[in-house]
Amino acid sequence: MDASVDRIALPWGSRTPYGRHEAWPERVDTCLEAGVDAGQVQRWVQTASVLHSDGDAMDIAVADGRMVGVRGRAQDRVNRGRLGPKDLFAWRANASPDRLTRPLVREDGRLVECDWATAMDRVVARSKELLDKRGPGSIGFYTTGQLFLEEYYTLAVLARAGIGTNHLDGNTRLCTSTAAEALKESFGCDGQPGSFDDFDHADVIALFGHNIAETQPVQWMRLLDRLEGGDPPRLVCVDPRPTPVARAAAVHLAPRAGTNVALLNALLHEIIRTDRVDHAYVEAHTVGFEELASGVEKCTPEWAATICDVPAGRIREAAEVLGTAERLLSTVLQGVYQSHQATAAAVQVDNLHLIRGMLGRPGAGVLQMNGQPTAQNTRECGADGDLPGFRNWQNDSHVADLARVWNVEPESIPHYAPPTHAMQMFRYAEQGSIRMLWISGTNPAVSLPELSRIRSVLEQDRLFVVVQDLFLTETAQLADVVLPAATWGEKTGTFTNADRTVHLSDKAVEPPGEARPDLEIFLDYAARMDFRDKDGGPLIGWQDPESAFEAWKRCSAGRPCDYTGLTYDKLRGGSGIQWPCNEQAPDGTARLYTDGITWAHPDVCESYGKDLVTGAASEVVEYRSLNPDGKAMIKAAEYLPPHEEPGEEYPFQLTTGRTIYHFHTRTKTGRAPQLNDAAPDVWVEASASDASSLGLEEGDLVEVTTPRGAMRGRLRVTDLRPGLLFVPFHYGYWDTKAGHEPGGDTPGRAANELTVTDWDPVSKQPLFKTAAAALRRVERADGHHAPAPTTTASAPARPGEVPATSGGPSALVTESGTALRPGREEDAR
Repeated sequence: MDASVDRIALPWGSRTPYGRHEAWPERVDTCLEAGVDAGQVQRWVQTASVLHSDGDAMDIAVADGRMVGVRGRAQDRVNRGRLGPKDLFAWRANASPDRLTRPLVREDGRLVECDWATAMDRVVARSKELLDKRGPGSIGFYTTGQLFLEEYYTLAVLARAGIGTNHLDGNTRLCTSTAAEALKESFGCDGQPGSFDDFDHADVIALFGHNIAETQPVQWMRLLDRLEGGDPPRLVCVDPRPTPVARAAAVHLAPRAGTNVALLNALLHEIIRTDRVDHAYVEAHTVGFEELASGVEKCTPEWAATICDVPAGRIREAAEVLGTAERLLSTVLQGVYQSHQATAAAVQVDNLHLIRGMLGRPGAGVLQMNGQPTAQNTRECGADGDLPGFRNWQNDSHVADLARVWNVEPESIPHYAPPTHAMQMFRYAEQGSIRMLWISGTNPAVSLPELSRIRSVLEQDRLFVVVQDLFLTETAQLADVVLPAATWGEKTGTFTNADRTVHLSDKAVEPPGEARPDLEIFLDYAARMDFRDKDGGPLIGWQDPESAFEAWKRCSAGRPCDYTGLTYDKLRGGSGIQWPCNEQAPDGTARLYTDGITWAHPDVCESYGKDLVTGAASEVVEYRSLNPDGKAMIKAAEYLPPHEEPGEEYPFQLTTGRTIYHFHTRTKTGRAPQLNDAAPDVWVEASASDASSLGLEEGDLVEVTTPRGAMRGRLRVTDLRPGLLFVPFHYGYWDTKAGHEPGGDTPGRAANELTVTDWDPVSKQPLFKTAAAALRRVERADGHHAPAPTTTASAPARPGEVPATSGGPSALVTESGTALRPGREEDAR
């Protein structure tokens, strides 16, 4: 049967209930341009989503050389044909009339169009000048989580072995670096232990700081279908907001921001106290249990309740559910990763699974999630502050092996110190040691904390800024050279989602004007710079995506993320495949650690670990003495108060986040009418009790201030925990369409005007969840309401007072499947 569904009003669509251990039924979602039917589609071209880390497999509809729609791929293991709202509608941004079509260079303070030769000559001339006068440390690269594997790998080679710089990181530092670090701390190496298929088998699913309904909407569809099927799972939700997950949970814990470690220590205390520990697993596969048991001995639910402001009885209830689970699946995301003691908290979730022996079986696993679609590839390829192939920068044999792959001398690969993280790169640029910063596919003038500082860094005359993007973003407007890039659907490449599933994305249409694929831009730069290997041959010997993929396979061979069993032909036409995929696992690998811990031995591990309080890196001697046999590491962490807490002047805590309808800084989603109309402008959320005490009402124009700045937005009164304010971070300082610019006396609308320049000591991930803030009314609502959606965590406390979010005829999507049940409005509130 088919259904036509408004997928703005009902973001998760129709239900296909199924029982535990059953296969998730297919449901194919199709969205075509108005006036186009399936018979007019000339080609369907394979791809997957690049607007969240689900990696939803899809096909692009092409007619007369242009995109006219998308549909889900029913045969794919990740989504079984389903698509989320961003998947369904954001493709329209590709044809936006304000796409960049020619390079731009700055002349007399203005950006003017030029040809590619002029733009690249300017970039190369500055690169060579800086290398000659200041050395490789004067050049930095800041990339994204949305390019393809082949592009990241090429960038890593040219930056590390070509330029010889240690300054290469991605905006994945803002979303996924804690996931990688937590996995390294616990298992010695990156690599997602679990699989999305575990959602089909778990009897308890715990979501820690993870609003999966809005960040991985297709997997939330999977959970909704299980909740309506036989033997549904019990959900435990840790989130201060009233998310759809919280509303569906058997137990919802809403702690004060910055107290995750205290809460997790109390949960571990209860599980150990009630002896829900798999002692045989702990003995065989772990080290460090005694230290953890001693560390949490006094962390009772009553102790945590005073810190977290969560009832002790609720903590015990959650521990009971977690401790009695037959198969426990946990997921973790930004509510942990972007908060105080991020890595320490994420590691405690790993500890929960290690002491319960909940790894390596269907339904028993942990998903240290990613926020971005290709964040996994930045980590694998060495474009995010690691060495390619999960090699250890402190291990000389790993560096020598990488040098062999690249045919360079080991000393030409910088490994004298940890690769530079993004926040430190901007500090170096601020101080003047970095004089050229190449920014590809990201918009730090909106996404980084304390934006007034970031703008001042990017505006420096001494800093040469190259921006490679699709549109003239807030960051591009500050650049010296702007390079127009092709995007998803306009180029070919592979990318890997949050559960290690590799997808191939084929080129469907031509890019506009003179825009070029990112791979082509990087290869052109490498050729112009004449990078050479130790024998005098070209450092980079590939010229197209498929040959770049083959080069990456050689780099990944024998490493945890082994791709040697994959080819473009194997990835074309069927389902995505999970790495490692090699001779031993030709069809891919569903779960890691099915037979013990495999990459934690001192000789092979990616990291020797760090101190969870200071972030100081351990040396191999220390690591070997603590973990000579390469077992999983149970690491205790003491709770420490956040660095910035509320006081008399700033009585609230501020947290930032996202909505289902937008991705990052809205570079694409803000140009898709259905998505933009669903959440067109910024808003501020406060609890009903806090609004009442301040005399505020829904729709009031309010101002939020912190010690760093101010922003304004309309108020949405929700069931948020008292004492907390929420602001979505998607919106830039000014509305570029309205012609507003930063400056003057009126505060803008960017959440990151407020956030603090601070980061987790271990993962170096910025903290967007723990600022102290004040709230005041600027003007009364006077008939206005907040532009926040009513369908998700931003649902108003009194729904009848606010018009329901809907998309109308342009948001209708065809859903095809057997025995579809209509989605319920309560799923979208």
